[in-house]
Amino acid sequence: MRALSRVSPVIPVCILAAVWLAGCASPKAEQFRNSFLPPAPKVAAVDPWTVPPDLSSGHIAPRETPEVLTAVAQEPPKWTRFDGRLRKAEELFQEGKRLYAVGDKQGARKQFDAAVEHMVTSPDSVTGKLRLDKRFEDLVDQIYRYDVEGLGAGDDQQAFSFEKAPIDDIIEMTFPIDPKLKNQLLAEVAATTTQLPLTVNDDVLRFVNYFSSERGRRTLLYGLRRAGKFKPMIQRILDEEGVPQELIYLAQAESGFAPRALSNKQAAGMWQFVQYRGREYGLNQSAYFDERLDPEKATRAAARHLRDLYNQMGDWYLALASYNCGPGCVDRAVQRTGYADFWELRSRGALPLETTNYVPIILAMTILSKNAKEHGLDDIDPDPPLEYETVKLSSNANIELIATAADCPVGEIRELNPSLLKNIVPGNYDVHLPKGASKAVLAVLEAVPADKREIWRVHRVQTGETMADIAKRYGMSADQIAAVNVDNDETLEPGGLLVVPTSAPKPKPVIRKAPARRSSASASKAVPRHSTASKTTHAKVAAPAAKKPAAKSTAYKTAVLRGKTSAR
Repeated sequence: MRALSRVSPVIPVCILAAVWLAGCASPKAEQFRNSFLPPAPKVAAVDPWTVPPDLSSGHIAPRETPEVLTAVAQEPPKWTRFDGRLRKAEELFQEGKRLYAVGDKQGARKQFDAAVEHMVTSPDSVTGKLRLDKRFEDLVDQIYRYDVEGLGAGDDQQAFSFEKAPIDDIIEMTFPIDPKLKNQLLAEVAATTTQLPLTVNDDVLRFVNYFSSERGRRTLLYGLRRAGKFKPMIQRILDEEGVPQELIYLAQAESGFAPRALSNKQAAGMWQFVQYRGREYGLNQSAYFDERLDPEKATRAAARHLRDLYNQMGDWYLALASYNCGPGCVDRAVQRTGYADFWELRSRGALPLETTNYVPIILAMTILSKNAKEHGLDDIDPDPPLEYETVKLSSNANIELIATAADCPVGEIRELNPSLLKNIVPGNYDVHLPKGASKAVLAVLEAVPADKREIWRVHRVQTGETMADIAKRYGMSADQIAAVNVDNDETLEPGGLLVVPTSAPKPKPVIRKAPARRSSASASKAVPRHSTASKTTHAKVAAPAAKKPAAKSTAYKTAVLRGKTSAR
């Protein structure tokens, strides 16, 4: 049977790299990979031996050795034990991925553990250790996604939890001043090219001092590292909207570039919009999604909002203050005092305490980041930029259906779409997909009836699988699967996709237990039935409690995968 065999499986870049290292790429795979590359420019061939010598200097220059001979003389790259470790770890990972796809989660965990162990135990003296470390981080991240999704280290609720906005911990605090910093910062600001005016005073110095401390520096470094995912996108949008590039540090202060940050005032997303302000700038919310959590859409909304505030206030510091407490609050402060100057309003206590520290925090982060070398921040290895394609869905679809079609774990789809609040991607939603996956996903969605995309699945055929194996896994007959697939024959092509007409899960029966017998003493202390204390409060879907800690580091993920800690 060859069901949906026309849909080419999406091959992650890391797998292609491993295949190249192994030297076992097939002609078919090579043709697939090269089909995405632009045609090489046609350059007229030049014979170096027929080019006339340059006589302008009065002497004949010696001829250079032709490139073709130079290429022959070069030695081929040597195969090292480092490359062998990469190859072996990649083989273990691919085997674990195959076992996971066929439902053998125990076998998958063994292979994933072996892949991690193989790279963890590599000697520090291996040549190319930096490249090994980078590949190790990528491998751990991929395995961790599978692990959290279904191998026992986490649960589904983690995917939809929120992070605490880091600014909440320091926004109302004061810190000491390091007098030695002032002259240094004044010199740095004087030599800094900036679109946003920078000020150095005691208020700014306090937060520069804090971010230079161990705790503050850790917060700053974490945000700057994560900024790598979004920096190119943010810079592009700020430029398109005509606002200062330094406003990127507002997102650093608000959320540490966490797309799912949630403040104690229910402001959400990287740019911390409250619900009504988000809707004002086109960030819609529903039971299925909250566009305040979409990094690209929220960045566009924030840039336009800041531009509007500047046009209204005529001053960037007042615009930043208005972003925090609202333009009405700043307007009233100006009217009461007669001063349209942030520092004057701050000194007179005309603004909320949170707002008086908000602007100095952003200025401190801007000064430190733009003078990274002077403050020891130039050795950060930022996260690679997120690359994705966007497809608008015509109907609701299950996130697992999309992930299988894209040949990636569900966690990767969630990471690319932090605004999703449920496992269902709603119709008319712009879903972000891994680079190169859109054609495969659209083909699968076309093969599944629109009214079945919430419950039906697709299965990627593995080598050696039979129709009976697949049917048994999904609890149905082979005839049921064959009936909904096109171009059926007697064989299953590895890598091909089969539509699986699964039914909606049956609701679990409610088991009511008899109430425990209570003594008369305990009964007298019971809460009255209609008492306020006996009522259960239900958290809103769009704004759950911010209980999730900061994103897991590679060391944490490694510890989880090696059984050293729990992911919960």
